[in-house]
Amino acid sequence: MRVLGLMSGTSMDGVDAAVLETDGEAILGFGPSAFLPFTEAERDILRAGLGLWPEAPEVAAIEALSRAAHARAVAGFADVDLVGYHGQTLAHDPKGRGTHQAGRGDLLARETGLPVVWDFRAADVASGGEGAPLVPFFHFACARFIGAETPLAFLNLGGVGNVTWVDPRQPAPEAEGALLAFDTGPGNALIDDFLKARTGASFDADGATAGRGRVAAEVLADLGTHPYILRTPPKSLDRQDFHGYLDRVSHLSAEDGAATLAALTAACVAEAARHFPEPPSRWLVHGGGRRNLTLTRMIAARTNAPVDPVEVVGLDGDMLEAQAFAFLAARVVRGLPTSSPATTGARLPVSGGRISRP
Repeated sequence: MRVLGLMSGTSMDGVDAAVLETDGEAILGFGPSAFLPFTEAERDILRAGLGLWPEAPEVAAIEALSRAAHARAVAGFADVDLVGYHGQTLAHDPKGRGTHQAGRGDLLARETGLPVVWDFRAADVASGGEGAPLVPFFHFACARFIGAETPLAFLNLGGVGNVTWVDPRQPAPEAEGALLAFDTGPGNALIDDFLKARTGASFDADGATAGRGRVAAEVLADLGTHPYILRTPPKSLDRQDFHGYLDRVSHLSAEDGAATLAALTAACVAEAARHFPEPPSRWLVHGGGRRNLTLTRMIAARTNAPVDPVEVVGLDGDMLEAQAFAFLAARVVRGLPTSSPATTGARLPVSGGRISRP
């Protein structure tokens, strides 16, 4: 199948769209891709929706905004068999109210004339899972695609950080010992929010601001006792779960605050590595955070393996998550699992996602 994957992540910068040729088990080819940025006004509307559940009156406008942006993205592609539509995560509380991704795939199917797989996370949560992260099954396919023969780690640095430890020697992603995946802690979200409030910048380009700063070690002194760090995986985060650290750096300069929050992200990654079954031979980084050179240097200093952007093995770090939801959509259509006990904590492997036809 030629599947178009659509992703708008917790960084809320825009819609990633990418075509993947796949049978839902292997990567057979990469197709075209595109990025459609949100305007600042659209980002403000989406940010205002953080923490809202479906019954909130503001959600209808947010859903319509998100869906319209994704419909525009779909219009830019031809010869597509299927669409994988993640939607915009507004709230995530898997052990409480569940998970909420604004975006109705049934309406997107009508508007685009294409079958749409959507609502990927709800079935996993209903099965006792965290509903996240969902990219690990695609990471397994990527490890096979690049010819990896030993365990490695894929680190996604979006708004929230998540990691997948992959053993490509196993027969399938749902096999015991093939994967371990979980959210590590903050990715770029705190750095972005801090700089937005302090300087008006949307992000720390190349990590230049953090690179001029000094880490305030006292801010991170008790990180090891944070309730999330103490939890064993699988585990997942809401974008706001580490938001208290913004108050802790509010007295610092822009440079020192950015450096300290980058160090927080790196420290969380290092803590995550303690849970791996065996050390990875390398770390491959995707998401916007791979361009933050200060952040990736901090991670390399805390881990005992090479840390590289996924581009060094021929993958696209900007589009990998969109490609992942294309891959997962193909698996849903074929009735294959999209998550497992080792990736989300679900009781059994789960094939999540609803299929809506035009």
